[in-house]
Amino acid sequence: MLRTAFWMLLGYGWALVLASPGCSGQGDQVEYEREPMPEVPVESYQDQVQEMMGAPGQARPLPLLELPQHPFLAPTGRAGMHGDAYGSGTHPAAGPLGRAPVVRSAKMGEIAGECAAVTFDSAGRMITVCSDFFEMALYAMDPDDLGVFAKHVLPLRESNSGGNIQEIMDDTSGGAYFHLDNLDRPIVANAKRVIQRFVLEPEGTRLRWRVEAEWDLNPFLPEGARVTTAIPDWEGRLWFVTRLGVVGVVDPVSGDVQTMQLDGEEIQNAFAVASDGVYIVSDHAMYRFQADESGAPEHTWREVYDRGSAPKPGAINQGSGTTPTLLGDDLVAISDNADSRVNVLVYHRLDGHVGDRLVCQVPVFEPELSVTDNSFVGYGDSIIVENNFGYDGPFGDRTLSQPGILRIDVAPDRSGCEVVWQSDERSPTTVPKLSLGNGLIYFYTFEIPQEHSSWEAWYLMALDFETGETVFKVLTGTGYQWNNNYAPVTIGPSGTAYVGCFGGIMAISDGA
Repeated sequence: MLRTAFWMLLGYGWALVLASPGCSGQGDQVEYEREPMPEVPVESYQDQVQEMMGAPGQARPLPLLELPQHPFLAPTGRAGMHGDAYGSGTHPAAGPLGRAPVVRSAKMGEIAGECAAVTFDSAGRMITVCSDFFEMALYAMDPDDLGVFAKHVLPLRESNSGGNIQEIMDDTSGGAYFHLDNLDRPIVANAKRVIQRFVLEPEGTRLRWRVEAEWDLNPFLPEGARVTTAIPDWEGRLWFVTRLGVVGVVDPVSGDVQTMQLDGEEIQNAFAVASDGVYIVSDHAMYRFQADESGAPEHTWREVYDRGSAPKPGAINQGSGTTPTLLGDDLVAISDNADSRVNVLVYHRLDGHVGDRLVCQVPVFEPELSVTDNSFVGYGDSIIVENNFGYDGPFGDRTLSQPGILRIDVAPDRSGCEVVWQSDERSPTTVPKLSLGNGLIYFYTFEIPQEHSSWEAWYLMALDFETGETVFKVLTGTGYQWNNNYAPVTIGPSGTAYVGCFGGIMAISDGA
């Protein structure tokens, strides 16, 4: 199945030569133009592929979250894959409503080319890291036509050299998670285990990326440790984690590096940061870390959760698949990996709490068909969680992906949690996002023509935050290259929705 799908992918038009328009609106010469992503021909099944399902939505804005602004990160919605330091998964801008939708795309590699995290600098340029099988690079792009302003090639991950497609897709290191700081500087932990901070500067009529600072972690890490991400804390120290369970802190001024090893534990997610600490989940436990007097990492509390007996289909490893989500000024939420049904876990996070830290444990989705490997959306006391059970890679059998999206609310008095609504829609691997500007939650889903199960039609999907009802689905493309494969939805400042996918990146906006 894998070999057949791979050659189908190559055969259906990676050499398509359709030049996209040049960049506009920024006054800089582009490095080169981008081809739109090709699609699998669908003539035989055209009558089974709908370009739009549902109807255009109505904007019902939600109050903006009153999150404290991280002093060393870009504002909420622009800072990283999860939107902000709290991992809220919210964006202040109003996303597309499905009115005369327009889909633009850019092919970002010769084979694959997925762009995971998408951020925006204060000038409105899109900043992203994209990786195909042969190259990983940091880009500055035009958010409108997806042309490239500047590109910096990053070290290629070790997983890319092995030829194992699934290992490449499951590798979260090397820059897939990166963050934009308060001065528009991307912070990238690269595949050579060096944290780099970049600045975008003019070079004649063009722009170029320059490494403004870097910190070599190699002397402090065990052999084979892959650095997942690096994020500043409220004091400006750079925290980082590795897949093999190392938690580290870099003093950006002195360059001093101090680490702690979580013996026998693995960290495959990013983490959340607040003024009260750094929140990290391993495949065994939920932690809050703080820096001690010497600047070294120490955990001030640890809560073991049910990691189950084995990894489940749809999860990268055995353990929680969720980057921690901070709720308000007192809670943190993750999922576990319990057998049969995973649970949403909400903890009291602050010092001074007396008694059990666990606020609630809510089992979700159907027995034996339950896992989540993506961060929650956290808005006020509400949590949005999706089911990722059954997903088996970019070329897998999509019929195995199981349905399920839930909203869970924590009681104002912290006495427990309740399920507010449940949707039977499928969201196989999306990092979902809530638009506070219109009250819609955005996911990425698929439909399979009844007579042809070897490829899918992919859709941007919007659900109503208050009711869970499906508002619309907009066709983005057909074929494997349009599979987002764990990449998030991102709502840009102008209201366009961006989704990284196996073949590159796409932008979905309203045309009217």
